[in-house]
Order: sequence, then C-alpha cells, then structure tokens
Amino acid sequence: MTRAWLLLAVGDDREHGGNDGYDDNPREHYRWDSTVPNHARLAVGDVVALWDKRELIGVSVIDSIETGTEEKTLYFCPQCKKADIKRRLRMTPACRCKQCGATFDAPGQKVKTVTTYLSRHGRQWIDGRGLLTGAQLRALCDSPKSQLSMRPAQWENLRDALLATGGTSTEAVSALGVQQYRHVPIAGGHRFAKVRTRVGQAAFRAALLREQGQQCAISGPAPADVLEAAHLYSYAESGEHHDFGGLMLRRDLHTLFDNGRIAVDPETGLLDTDPGLDVYPAYAELHGKPLPFELRPEHRVWLAAHWNTHRTNS
Repeated sequence: MTRAWLLLAVGDDREHGGNDGYDDNPREHYRWDSTVPNHARLAVGDVVALWDKRELIGVSVIDSIETGTEEKTLYFCPQCKKADIKRRLRMTPACRCKQCGATFDAPGQKVKTVTTYLSRHGRQWIDGRGLLTGAQLRALCDSPKSQLSMRPAQWENLRDALLATGGTSTEAVSALGVQQYRHVPIAGGHRFAKVRTRVGQAAFRAALLREQGQQCAISGPAPADVLEAAHLYSYAESGEHHDFGGLMLRRDLHTLFDNGRIAVDPETGLLDTDPGLDVYPAYAELHGKPLPFELRPEHRVWLAAHWNTHRTNS
C-alpha cells in the first residue's frame, strides 16, 4: 500500500518556536531532522502533499532521501523547559510558552547533534494551489486533529480527493501511487563489511534480564528469544549504558518505541500509541494501559525525556 504524508512547508511564517526552522523549496525538496516526530518513517516512493496551513501547495513522490548530521540550536521555555514556544511579532515580551503560559524576551537554548534529512521530489511535481483547502487536507490525515508537521495519510483518500476537484489530470495523479509497485530485481550474494558494534550490549541485556526477568515492560511475559535490551535514551549519542536506563522490550515494540510510535505519558504512566497503529488491534489495545512492570524513579526520568522528544509539537 502506498503511503502518503502531509508535510507543512510555510517558509518564514512557520511557528518553529523550538528551533530555527528549515530551508524548504516545496517544488524540489523538503528538509527535517530527528527532533521532528515521524522523522524516520518517510521512505523513497512515498507520496508527499505539501501545504501551508491554508491550502495545498502541491503533491509528488519522494525520489531520494539524503541523511547527515549537524549541530542544531534548540530553544525552550526558561520556566517549564518545554519547546512549545510562540514567537510574538507585535507584543512584548517577544515569546510566550504555549505549555505554561510564561512570557519572556529570550528563550533558553541548547545545542544538540541531530540527524538531518533532505528528500527530493521534483520529478513528478503536480501544482496543487487552489485544489484542496487546509481543512480538507487535515480531514484526510490518519489523525485529523494532529498538530505535527509531518502527518501520515492514506494515499487512496488523497488521490480520490484530488481527482474529485477536476483540477488536475487523472493520469498524472494516478501515476503518483504506482512508484512502490515497480519491480526492481534484487541482487544477491554476500559481501564483507566493517560494522560498528555496541560495546557492553550483551552485559547490559544480561543485567536487565536478571533485574526484570523474562517479560516485556510493555506487553508482559515473553520468551527471552524475542526480548531486546532497549535503551530509554539515544545510545548512539551517549555511548553509555546507564544504570536503570533500559527496559526489556519485545523486538517489535522496541522498534516502535525507538521510532516514537509508542511512548509512556510521564503524567499518568499510561501507554500512548501513534494513531497510525489503530488499524492493528494488537497495538491499538495497548493505548491507555499501564505498564505491567513497576518503574523505578530513574526509568521515569528517561521515559519523560523520550516523551518530550516524540510527543512535543515541532
């Protein structure tokens, strides 16, 4: 099934209170980084619909995605430390925190190493000005009330909405959805490669198994074969195994946790699942449930940081 994404691209008008924004050229490319929810989910062949909150700018298909790393300045409220800041052009103080209501002239700031992404999609670009309004586009998303800048949607719904306008060619629109179905031969064989391994990972897993037993901290008892030692923070950034900085998670839930599609609400201690998982009963039923594992205070600190990373609007 072809995936589609609604991507916010409004240039200097975008309320990127927690960062300095992105250099977007909607007809050619789109930039984002690992601070953005859903950052790792876009793939070559996905349909992208770019909008400016008021209307559709255009649609196309991702031809390639380039990744890198850079140092990024992040801004936050000096009082509550959240990144949900609104810049005020005609009022003083110049900034207001949407979370706690505090006002201030200058936000706090920190520098973080992030993964950068640049998708290119100019080859099949279809201009969309005047075809669909912002309200119509929101209704097409998997979660219509989402405030995220990268929102998943069903390609079939977007396609039907575009065709219903009568403002663009049926052939051009239909062609967007066939990218993922073109057969490309897959080369076989083997090759030798140098890989980076995590020093101490086996000992870290053994320690978690002794401490937590053969159970997934999200779904409950499970064979050790399918359990992985999940860091509650980015091990790639720190390179350290912190005491009580991990939980045993079933392999599939580990992946969803790392991608932010499953998180733990630090206020309630309940599981929060991405609305896109609602079509899968085994995952949908996890939403709103408490963890079957008794957390330590240290676990809660790491889980709160994970929540702020993946559930704070960009």
